[in-house]
Formats: sequence, structure tokens, C-alpha cells
Amino acid sequence: MDSIKLIKDLTNAFGPPGFEEDVVAVAEKYVPAGYTTKRDSLMNFFMYKDSHKPDAPTVLIDAHSDEIGLMVQAIKPNGMIVFHNLGGWVPMVLLAQKMLIRNLDGKLITGVIATRAPHFGGITEAPKLDSLVLDIGAKSREEVEKEYKIAPGCPIVPKADFEQQGDTMIAKAFDDRLGCAIVLEALEGLSDSQLRIVGTLSSQEEVGLRGARVVGNHVTPDFAICLEGAPADDTFAEAHMVQTRMGKGPMLRIIDSGMITNPRALRFAKQIAAKEGITIQEAVRTGGGTNGGALHMSGLGVPVIVISCPVRYAHSHHSMASLSDYKACVALTTAIVRALTDEIIQGF
Repeated sequence: MDSIKLIKDLTNAFGPPGFEEDVVAVAEKYVPAGYTTKRDSLMNFFMYKDSHKPDAPTVLIDAHSDEIGLMVQAIKPNGMIVFHNLGGWVPMVLLAQKMLIRNLDGKLITGVIATRAPHFGGITEAPKLDSLVLDIGAKSREEVEKEYKIAPGCPIVPKADFEQQGDTMIAKAFDDRLGCAIVLEALEGLSDSQLRIVGTLSSQEEVGLRGARVVGNHVTPDFAICLEGAPADDTFAEAHMVQTRMGKGPMLRIIDSGMITNPRALRFAKQIAAKEGITIQEAVRTGGGTNGGALHMSGLGVPVIVISCPVRYAHSHHSMASLSDYKACVALTTAIVRALTDEIIQGF
């Protein structure tokens, strides 16, 4: 599987929460041989391996397909578009940035988040999200509605294309299209496993882990791995507080606002990383969350670990990630699943 082409196709895809169809369409092209697929009404995408031992434990490998975005809420008389957030934005990163609106005909319309030029005093304080508007160059509400076919409910994402500079990749939506790519590559590497492997690209994580709640109840896994593009802190935190450095390997999450990672499963993952010679990082997060928060409480409780590829400037138009970190995440995920047995899982 061509990692760069896979990542490029996934990150360039249009897919804010609730509108993940294009991401699933891309993923369908990369599903490895030997897996059957289906999607549900929430646009969760399931990939099942048909050949496994009877009564084999079920291992879920999950990532979320949605990216942070916006939604048209209203249109002002002068043609400026008022929007609602889909996921967590720092308003400052939106100023003067290009966005793509999918109109009622499915066409993508380019707009720019309005800002005040320095000639008029510029921005003197951090704006609030509800003070920003999107400008598509229209002169009136009627033009927006009739000529551009834009109405309340139309989804919006950043306009940004994937780039590569050596080991560094730059794109939108690394949270969590990197995770989606890792799932697909890991499934390819596990095509001969005798475990019951289920890969999922779950929907609407950025607005409350909604897809993962359904995935957990549907798959009922015995063990799960969540793949994430986790915010890197190496460009701003004090040296002793940095826990997620780009270029320093996968990050294993110990705790966040939604889950305390099963310590026995985490210990096992660290042992496998050491055996495979994969350098890892560990993070104690005081905020944020992943699909693990929903999955570990599904059914009668599930041991879950989160493997993250460090992402600088997450939740913005231009995130950075390391290809070597990505490949290490694929290798670690594959090695962990290969080492699992029913007895080991029962010990978690």
C-alpha cells in the first residue's frame, strides 16, 4: 500500500461530522483483500476479516473519519455567511483562511473567513467564534441562496491540500485521517491473522464520540485499539512537560478526560514496543478525548489502548506530522495484534 497516496487521498477528502461519505468512498478503494465491508446509517464504516478460528476473540481497530468543520447557520442581507462550529476551533486560526462549502447541488464553493486589515486597526483582541463570518464574494443573501445554492445546513471544511517535505507531511484533517490510514495499513498486515479482526472508521467523533458508541455496541470487541492523530506539544510546552514530540514515535495515552487506559493492556503494548524496537512516548492528558472513551464503556467493558501519531497544529488548516511516526504506528498496531491471544486478552 502506498502510504503517501493513501494519506493524501484521505486528508484531501471532504468530511466534517455527519458528512463523512467522501472519506468512506476513499477508504473503500484501499480495503485489503479478504475483508468484507458495510456502512451504517451514521456512516460508520466496517471492515471484517472473514477467515478466523471459531470462537476467536474479536479485536477492533478503530479511527474516526470526521474532521473538524463548520456549518452554515444563517446568511446576512449583505451576503456574509454566519456559521456554527462542528468540533473544537481556536477562532484565531480561522481568520483570513480559505474554506470550502458544499452547496445544495454538491458543488464546492470557496470562501474566506472575514478579518479586518491592519489599515483599519486589525484585530486587537482574540475574536469569539460567533463573531466571525464567511465571505464568498456575494453581494446579497439572494445571490448566496439562488446563484451559489447555499442554505443553512450546508457543511464547511478548511481548504488545504496535502504536501510532503522529506519526512514531514502538511495537511488538514490529520486528526484523524492519519488514524484511518493506519487502520487500513494494519488490516493489510493482519490479513493472515486467525483472530476475528474488525476495522472501523467511525463517524462524528469531533462532536461527541457518537459513531464510536454505535460501533462498540455493534462489534462487541474483546479488545480494541484506537488510532489517533494526537496534538503535539513540542513547540510550546516547557521541556519537562513535553509528552508528544513529532518525530519521536507513537504516543500511548495513559489518561485523558474520557478514559484511564487499562494499565495491564498498556503494559502489554509497551512490552511489544520494546520487543519490536519501536520507540514510544507516553502522555498524561488533562483534557481532550478519543473514541476510547466510548469504546471502553461499551458492552460489559472493553480493554482499550490509544496509539497516536503526533500532530503539530492539530485542528487547523495546516497540521504537521512525521511519516516515520506514522509508519511506526502501523508497525506497533500490527505487532500488538499479532501477539494477542485469548488468554492474554482475558488477563487484561
